Amino acid sequence: MRDQYYEQLDAIVDDLVDLTGTVRRAVADATKALLEADGQIAESVIAGDKDVDEATETVEERTLLLLATQQPVATDLRQLIATLRMLADLQRMGDLSVHVAKIARRRMPESAVPEHLHPTILSMAAVADSMIDSASRIVANRDVAKAAQLEAEDDEMDLLRKDLFRSLLGDSWDYGVEPAVDVALLGRYYERIGDHAVSMARRVVYLVTGQLT
Repeated sequence: MRDQYYEQLDAIVDDLVDLTGTVRRAVADATKALLEADGQIAESVIAGDKDVDEATETVEERTLLLLATQQPVATDLRQLIATLRMLADLQRMGDLSVHVAKIARRRMPESAVPEHLHPTILSMAAVADSMIDSASRIVANRDVAKAAQLEAEDDEMDLLRKDLFRSLLGDSWDYGVEPAVDVALLGRYYERIGDHAVSMARRVVYLVTGQLT
């Protein structure tokens, strides 16, 4: 009976890792739709959010069932609590990818991002991708040392967002108010994706050490 219980715990971790991969692909596809003004990809990201929500709910239900029926303690209890919180992070990252895709769709057939800012958005997307990938590995391996390193990537994301705002506030910005709002929102969305990856890493630290960071 206990063997089955631990198999269920392991399966929940596997599902978390799989869901992280799904969210990672959604962010990458939303970025592609944004910079290439690709309506088909944008619609795919938006429609795919339902699958993320359903997968999240399924894992959440299984987690709550274990909490209710197995009365876990110590590390097992922390794992299930951390899982519920990481599911919320993943669901929010999926929502943020949809926000990016919706900005892309709203400005079609043009790109919502001026050409000279494409490299900055690409850099933000690359950092977000790396952070989500790191979060996935941290969850899979309970890697506390890697979790600490993720904070440095978050600092890089913050610097990129500041660069984006400098462009918006500079004298050379002549694209109007609506594009400025779009770009400002995009910077916020990518930054928040990174924040949620960091949050996931901190949950793992809590799981391993029992200490909140």
